[in-house]
Amino acid sequence: MRVLLKGLVSVFFLTLTVFALGSDFSEKLNNLENVVSVEELKSSTFFTEKYLVIFELPLDAAIPEAGTFKQRVFVCHKNYKAPVVYVTEGYSADYAESANYINELTDILQANQIVIEHRFFSGSTPDPLEWDYLTTKTAADDQHAIRMAFKDIYKGKWVSTGISKGGQTCLLYQMYYPRDVNACVAYVAPIARALEDGRHEPFIANIGTKKDQKKILAFQKEFLKRKPTILPIMENYVKAAKLTFRIPLEEIYDLCVLEYSFAFWQWVGNTEKIPSKKETDAKLFQHMLIVSNPEYFSIEGSVSTLPFFYQAARELGYYGYDTETLSKYLTISTAEGYFNRVFLPKELQGEFYSQTSKDLEDFIKTKAKNTIMIYGEYDPWTAAAPETGDNPGVIKVINPKGTHSSRIKSLPKSQHEMVINSLTSWLK
Repeated sequence: MRVLLKGLVSVFFLTLTVFALGSDFSEKLNNLENVVSVEELKSSTFFTEKYLVIFELPLDAAIPEAGTFKQRVFVCHKNYKAPVVYVTEGYSADYAESANYINELTDILQANQIVIEHRFFSGSTPDPLEWDYLTTKTAADDQHAIRMAFKDIYKGKWVSTGISKGGQTCLLYQMYYPRDVNACVAYVAPIARALEDGRHEPFIANIGTKKDQKKILAFQKEFLKRKPTILPIMENYVKAAKLTFRIPLEEIYDLCVLEYSFAFWQWVGNTEKIPSKKETDAKLFQHMLIVSNPEYFSIEGSVSTLPFFYQAARELGYYGYDTETLSKYLTISTAEGYFNRVFLPKELQGEFYSQTSKDLEDFIKTKAKNTIMIYGEYDPWTAAAPETGDNPGVIKVINPKGTHSSRIKSLPKSQHEMVINSLTSWLK
């Protein structure tokens, strides 16, 4: 009985301790500089507490009179001494509201987790929208301000991380503020040198085996040959889906075919899933919808990603299409300039600023430290993976046959161990 009572007393005081910790932590959040609200969220048992914290930050730290906007930050608390995984999201962070969201690095490092939604996305959108304040530097200023706000709460090691555009954001944040974190893990993060970069097309032409390439090309040609019978199916589909476009649907049809090889290798990577030429129009169209849906090119489909398209056109860059191989079957004579015509209203079109990508590539080659970059061998975005030069502070890992879904957990054992060992050594 005494042992049981002792156990019950221990549980009682542990419960009081957890309750006090929660109260103490939420109070600390409310007292952070620029915080305007703190809302408790449901959390998995991995964390002790989880909160949505709203910061009020300047639209431009260099121009105080420009005004402010509300920035969403999801804070998952484990304990004060654990490291912090700092997720520099490149888009909306709606997913972070889920009680079950745990970044793979957070699990690996048994860490606290802070997810910053990128400015101008979802709940971090200024009103009114002043697009001139959406730059890589202003976004990095957000990340720095929030990092500094937490410096007296979490005094341990910090690791910044992001996926795809979030990976770009992670690398850019490190370039602008190299002393903010102890390590950086960027997943599948491209650094394009132009709006239509030019490196992706030859890269795609050499992915996989000759058999794989022939099968993809055969599907594209067949789909274009059947345009007279499949286009009406597409017309019915976009009408039912209430999709509209900035260019004629016949051209969208061609762009879906051109996008197909990029999207296929980015996400699918298995040519066994490509239907044969013997299949019906409906079967071919259904496969196209899965891989390269016309919604991607629609005005409605780009509403939530319009800030990204704006950034791509101004600083981040994108990719082009090879029309030569399929020229015999295409309606369009060239895809050059497609990006602005398809994705952006005229008032948001502008000149591409190439210096940002040049500065970032130079930073990675010469000054970046404790940085891991993970790419997929078959992912077309890997065409724009930066070179590391002779910089010993950067590790670039190419996941064999990996797609855009390449993560630490998907790496072969030797690469997996190298990444974990490097991180461990940097965070001692």
